[in-house]
Amino acid sequence: MPPGPLPSLLGFRIAVALGGMVPVSAGLAGVLLGPAMTGGLPGSADIDSHFRYLSGLLLGLGLGFWSTLPDPLRHGGRFRLLTTIVVLGGLGRLLGLALQGPPGAPMLAALGMELVVTPLLCLWQARLAAAAR
Repeated sequence: MPPGPLPSLLGFRIAVALGGMVPVSAGLAGVLLGPAMTGGLPGSADIDSHFRYLSGLLLGLGLGFWSTLPDPLRHGGRFRLLTTIVVLGGLGRLLGLALQGPPGAPMLAALGMELVVTPLLCLWQARLAAAAR
């Protein structure tokens, strides 16, 4: 690879590694703690089960993004699929905001990650891959 794109690729890897810490840590906390991780009231066994399941998916998304780090230019399809899943989740969260009112600050920050940061990372990945061809 020519020397020019290297800093941008390194910056991309750092951004994905740091950004991936959000779903990995939140997903792991949700799996281990259930709904109590949000500081909210405990729910029924069904709510707990659903929360832990979705937290496992969140953990998997973060690990999926991290799996692209060794060669991000080759994993455009995976990156786009993971981004689509994250955006769909963010749209669901946005619907909840419209129906229930705004959640707490951590959930609003997650919404920003889902609908702004992750799509921008996906566009960055696509630009890096196109420049490398």
